[in-house]
Amino acid sequence: MNDRVSFGYEEVSAEEKTARVGGVFSSVATSYDVMNDVMSGGMHRLWKDRFVKRVKPQPGEAILDMAGGTGDIAFRMAARGADVTVADINQDMLDVGVERAMERGIDGLVWSRQNAEELAYPDACFDVYTIVFGIRNVTHIGRALGEAYRVLKRGGRFFCMEFSTTEWPGFREIYDVYSHKVMPQMGRVIAKDEDSYRYLAESIRRFPRMGEFEAMIRRAGFEQTKVEAILGGAVAIHSGWKI
Repeated sequence: MNDRVSFGYEEVSAEEKTARVGGVFSSVATSYDVMNDVMSGGMHRLWKDRFVKRVKPQPGEAILDMAGGTGDIAFRMAARGADVTVADINQDMLDVGVERAMERGIDGLVWSRQNAEELAYPDACFDVYTIVFGIRNVTHIGRALGEAYRVLKRGGRFFCMEFSTTEWPGFREIYDVYSHKVMPQMGRVIAKDEDSYRYLAESIRRFPRMGEFEAMIRRAGFEQTKVEAILGGAVAIHSGWKI
């Protein structure tokens, strides 16, 4: 009963958070990509291109794309010749990703239902671990980072892109209003799901600030960690090495 974690602005049990986050993503799976375009004005595509450029996937590299759901990051990395495993705890998100891959004629991806906190992979089996806009929804972030470290080979690379708290004065206040007022209403109109998008906005506010999250990555064992802020930190790319 003492294991309380945040679900947006609520404090709930770990089991309840896992179940409720699952419900959120099952609800938004079919509209997820459309909503990403609408909410970011299409900028999420540029952020993802930038992210993959930082990853520098190489032909033949084994990459685990955790919380990869609908395949946006995996498609980009596979186009560079990497061997990508797309993992997600939510089967509905994976189903959307598989359908999108078939529509695009993209073969060779491995799709796997996985819990980021308990990966069903042996130690040291991937060259790269990526997770994009997913780690803030993990129940125990430290455990997920520990699993990322475990499954990477020595010399392996960790990359995470996540929403954070912008440090730009003025923009921060505008972004807060947008997140808490506009996003839920857009979810209601477009995805017919106001509550899920209210949670997603709240989860951004509850996620650790950039420096705090970088410290968590270091505690998991990663070295040479870096943070690249986008829009003053509204989005941040984190990276580290298993040495």
